[in-house]
Formats: sequence, structure tokens, C-alpha cells
Amino acid sequence: MPPDTASIARTPNGVGLAPWAADPERTRGRRYPEDAPRHRSEFQRDRDRIVHSSAFRRLEYKTQVFISHEGDLFRNRLTHSLEVAQIGRSVARALGLNEDLTEAVALAHDLGHTPFGHTGQHALNDCMREHGGFEHNLQSLRIVDHLEAHYADFDGLNLTFETREGILKHCSPEDARILGEVGVRFLQRGQPSLEAQLANVADEIAYNNHDVDDGLRAGLLQLDQLMEVPLFRDCLDAVRARYPRLEARRVQHETVRRMIDTLVQDLVTTSRHAIESSSPDSIDAVRAESGPLIRFSPEMAERNRTLKTFLRENLYRHHQVHGVMHKARQIILDLFAAFDRDPRLMPEHYQRHARALSEDDPHGQQRAIADYIAGMTDRHAIREHHRLFDLGTLT
Repeated sequence: MPPDTASIARTPNGVGLAPWAADPERTRGRRYPEDAPRHRSEFQRDRDRIVHSSAFRRLEYKTQVFISHEGDLFRNRLTHSLEVAQIGRSVARALGLNEDLTEAVALAHDLGHTPFGHTGQHALNDCMREHGGFEHNLQSLRIVDHLEAHYADFDGLNLTFETREGILKHCSPEDARILGEVGVRFLQRGQPSLEAQLANVADEIAYNNHDVDDGLRAGLLQLDQLMEVPLFRDCLDAVRARYPRLEARRVQHETVRRMIDTLVQDLVTTSRHAIESSSPDSIDAVRAESGPLIRFSPEMAERNRTLKTFLRENLYRHHQVHGVMHKARQIILDLFAAFDRDPRLMPEHYQRHARALSEDDPHGQQRAIADYIAGMTDRHAIREHHRLFDLGTLT
């Protein structure tokens, strides 16, 4: 059953919201007070600021699975974020949630990712192990709270609490204590808004299924090999039964889109039932829940786990991917060591950033280096490594 229309509030822009949705008229506000926007909601303003940020533009040249120069047809962090936002908005509408907040969180969730995907993150975390560590969710929040430098009145993007809450998917108790209000739920074991929960699941749907598509396109995965994955097998069988003469490329696309649709339909049905059973009357009631309300059925969750396991063993650990990522890891380690030995190798802006952070933090220089490296695109990191370590050129 869809949300009861009698219980759905109407926002100024005419979009229906269920009682459990995030209402832009009742946001917890921004870190720095601002006048309310005139022709858009608070969450639309957040989304617009994210889209216009430098960090968002850089996502175009950051790895999803394949290094950006390996081919123009493979997904990058930008196209992935757009796909997460599309899935999120569709489900948000079905559940009476705030589409604009869902989209804002989806578009911002990977802003803090390093070059070279998870390999880059793990390498940078190793470099920062004695200096507070590195985690891309925390870095995404750091970007929108501090590092973006566009506005006259504040650093960062000054986003609403609700968007910041959604960006921070995981957090250690130590970091949560430092972050203040946005970290409280990790100490109290509470939940974020339904929109934040949805963006998190939409992220998983997008990257699992689109990694299948990219893996097939790259020739690292084969259709017959994927038949051991029940979700894929059922969808492929349905496509072949309906279109027995369909060309291979379309078979692949039809199969992947059916996988996404199967997951989305289960997510909507299961989440709707969970919400109706819990009957939260506000976003704060959602936050007080003991577990997430946006979720798959147990059967679909198991199918999704099987898909994730298959991808980990057969794509992410494929020898060709591993070989490239081995080199990528070394690039991050080399850059960090070089900048730590001599911060003057960084641009002047980051030298000043390192000096400023070091005034209050003994690890300030290393944090500034992490900010610089995390903000690099794949090609920027490769170019910097070439500049510093190719002894055949002095340019």
C-alpha cells in the first residue's frame, strides 16, 4: 500500500511527503545561519551546492573499478553517483520520502573518495595510520564542512544537518565524539533519516549491478560464469526466454536492468511493510528505531550478498585489476612519503593548509597531505608521481 494520502504533508513546492519523511521546513539547520532560499527548498539548495562543488566535478576522473584512462565506456565515480541518485529518487517517490534530500546525499556520498577507488583509500589509510587514519565517508563530510572554498561567509558548503547526517554512513566512537551533533547517533546506536538509509542501499544496488555490466564489457566476467549467481541467472533466463535471438550486448543490458528492477521492487515492498509496521510519526521517531527500516527481504538480502561475494572474488580480485591496483597503491604511498619529507613539493595552497593545521594538531601536516592526495583525480596522481619520480625529466 502506498502512503495514506490523508497523512501526506504538502511542501511549498507541491511534493507530497509522508510523516516519516524529512521535511525541509523543519530541518535542524546549518552550521552557519543563512536566509531561507526563495525559490527552492533547503535540500534543493544542498543538492545544487554539491553539484557546483569542485569535489563533485573531480569525480569524473576517479576510479570506480577501472582506472579512468582504461576506457571511456566504464563507469567512474561521477556516473556512479548519478546512477545512485536516480535509483534513490525513484524509491523515495514510491515511499513518500523527500526526493531532494535523497538526491543530495546520493550525489555527495563519494566526494571524499581517493583516486584509484578502494585501493587508494586503503593505501592512504595505511599512510595515516599513526596520524588519525583515513576514511572516505569522513573525508566527504570534511569536504562539505571545511575544504570547499567558494563562499564569502564560511568554509565548506554549509549543508543542512540532514544532508550531512546522510553523508556520514559509518563512524568510529572516537571520531563521533569529535564531530558533535552529527556523530551522536553512532554513540547512541540510532538511525539516520529514511532518505539517508535509502541513499546507502541505492549505492549498493548501483555499484553491484553496474560493476557486473562493466566487468562483462571489459571481458573480465563471462555470462556463463555469472550463472552461479542466482539473481543474475534468473534474470538472464528470463531475457533469453523472451528474446531468443537477441544480440549479446542487449542481452547483457536487459539482464542487468532486470537485476536492478528486481532489487528495487523488493526494496520498496519490504521497506513499505517495515515502515507501516513501525508507524513512525516523524523523522525523530525513525532515528530512534533499533535498526534500519529501508531494507531488502531476507531472501533478497541473501541473493545480494551472493552477488557481492562473486564480484569480490571474480572481478575486484581479478589478476588484471589487481595488477593495475598494485601500481596505483604504490603511487599513493610514494606521493605521501615525498610530501611528508618535503611539504614544499605540494602547491602553495596546501603548504599554507599544512602550516595552519599544524598550529593546533601535531598531525596537521599529514592531514593536509591526505586532503591533497584524496582530492586528486586518477590522472592527477599519475601525473604528480611522474613529475616527482621520473628522473628522465626535470620539468
